[in-house]
Amino acid sequence: MNTLALYGLTVLIWGSSWFAIRYQLDFVPPEVSLFYRFLLASIILIVWCLGRGISLKIKTRQHFFLAAQGFCMFGLNYVLFYHAAFDIASGLLAVVFSMITGMNIFNGAVFLKRPIRTKTAVGAAIGLCGMGLVFWPEITSSGKVAMGALIVSVAATYSASLGNILSARNQASGISVTAGNAIGMTYGTVFLLVYCMYSGSPFVLEFSLKYLGSLMYLAFFASVIAFGCYLTLIGRIGPGNAAYATVLAPIIALALSTGFEGYQWQARAMIGVGFVLIGNILVLAPKHALIRAGRYVKLKI
Repeated sequence: MNTLALYGLTVLIWGSSWFAIRYQLDFVPPEVSLFYRFLLASIILIVWCLGRGISLKIKTRQHFFLAAQGFCMFGLNYVLFYHAAFDIASGLLAVVFSMITGMNIFNGAVFLKRPIRTKTAVGAAIGLCGMGLVFWPEITSSGKVAMGALIVSVAATYSASLGNILSARNQASGISVTAGNAIGMTYGTVFLLVYCMYSGSPFVLEFSLKYLGSLMYLAFFASVIAFGCYLTLIGRIGPGNAAYATVLAPIIALALSTGFEGYQWQARAMIGVGFVLIGNILVLAPKHALIRAGRYVKLKI
């Protein structure tokens, strides 16, 4: 699958997963729903690997890095975010998580020795400004939000960023995305199980169509497919570029909200979306294409 298709699938699935997550929070404790989600996802991935002949035999020393990836990306990240979500508006949470783009650029330079490309940094900055405009009302009302919850959400984002870097490292060592996800999610599921038991969360299950349907969607599409596409992008175009999908995904969520929930667009939000799209072009477009576009504009002027 080409890079644009991988990117598009990641954005569309994660952008729509916001609706599915809402149906997970009514009756079942969030951490238990997360455990169910990644348990199902890891089983699906393991069965897929066995059926397709994808080897799950990994050198013992590599399991430490896969466990660390699972802990950061599929465990701690989600637990912290779900707890922060009780005190932070979803729009502000989306803005905080979009900071992963900058974190990935920084962590990629520190841990993977990847050069910081100017167009990626500029595109990310423009995109973050756009996100700020779109969710400005929620940002300005953040004075009512506990500072502790905001710190927790930033820590969750950094945990996810470290998981991204670990995935890039694991792919570079020869571990396939599918096998790495299967084993990493299994480790993350074990962490979630331990956390649920330690916190005393009851393992209840809601037998409603909306809960079970959203759980299957989150397990199969948002976890198996979207994470597979996203982590493939990390190995192909780098953590900084791939993470820009987290900036565009909330915009897709708002677009869906327009059709299904009657979201009313304002000029500020439209300008913000324009910024996000410009940032998207800068991050994803090849450098030579931008140079040609610049020359074309100069000739027209």
